[in-house]
Amino acid sequence: MAGSPLGPLDAERTFPADEDIAAYRSMLLIRRFEEKAGQLYALQTIHGACPLCIGQEASLVGTMMEARATDPVITGYRTHGALLARGADPRLVMAELTGRTTGLAQGKGGTVRMFALAQHFFGGHGNAGLGAPIGAGLAFAARYLTSDAVTLCFFGDGAAARGRVAETYRLAAQRSLPIVFVVDNNTAAPGASIVLGAVPSALSESGTPFAIPGEQVDGIDVRRVRSAARRAIERARRGDGPTVLEMLTYRYRGHGGIAGRGERRLEEADPVARARGRLIAERLIGERELKALEKSVREAVTAAAQAARSAPVPQAHDLFADVEA
Repeated sequence: MAGSPLGPLDAERTFPADEDIAAYRSMLLIRRFEEKAGQLYALQTIHGACPLCIGQEASLVGTMMEARATDPVITGYRTHGALLARGADPRLVMAELTGRTTGLAQGKGGTVRMFALAQHFFGGHGNAGLGAPIGAGLAFAARYLTSDAVTLCFFGDGAAARGRVAETYRLAAQRSLPIVFVVDNNTAAPGASIVLGAVPSALSESGTPFAIPGEQVDGIDVRRVRSAARRAIERARRGDGPTVLEMLTYRYRGHGGIAGRGERRLEEADPVARARGRLIAERLIGERELKALEKSVREAVTAAAQAARSAPVPQAHDLFADVEA
């Protein structure tokens, strides 16, 4: 796609102050929620896997800001951030993580198999790359029903190498399906270097054999993410087919939910810190208002955790409820 998304900020990537503030609040909510989830996981209040997306907030929020509420969303096993960016109630998400009946899937889905039809969120899939063919199915359904919905399909750089993803690219290209593939290229793998600028990558060009355009995006800057998402979503909505967006991010936590080995905190690689610094530097919000915003987010997450821990757990007779053979 034309132009480098990693160049200097231009007018195309700016948005009004209220939306800049809203983007920061959404990213901060994800950050505080994930930190609390990590604490509950360490206390064994959350069982099973609890993959967190700390460090990847901008790629989620920026993309969701350009999507419509009715656009289907499907992810891999990092689900919390996408749901929160979509506007899901953090109390319902936290209740699901802790296995409570008040959760989005009545406590039976957990982090990996979370599902929220009200948010047009279709999972939560533990098998790497499995969301891609399902996402293509959602996009095909939109085309078949003459809807202008665009499916947003999120998965990681590891899943991008799976054969099921390549086959999905082929099908999506052949049928010009309205879908955007968002690949989070985080560098949290042991021994990986930190990516803070444009680098040669096969990910953004992985759709080239199928004539699917790709773009490498600074996934740490929510403005640049939103700009790239706008181009890709508009392209899909007008019937020109899929796009691959490679988000360059840096994930701080391991797969289990606790700090992974070699965890490093870098201010320049932190999307939440970058957004906050911009609000202050550009005087988009006063100090008092900023502190009040941050306090409200902290209180919302604390309340979500308290409500989840006090909610009932599923009983044996609930095991097969809402399950279809």
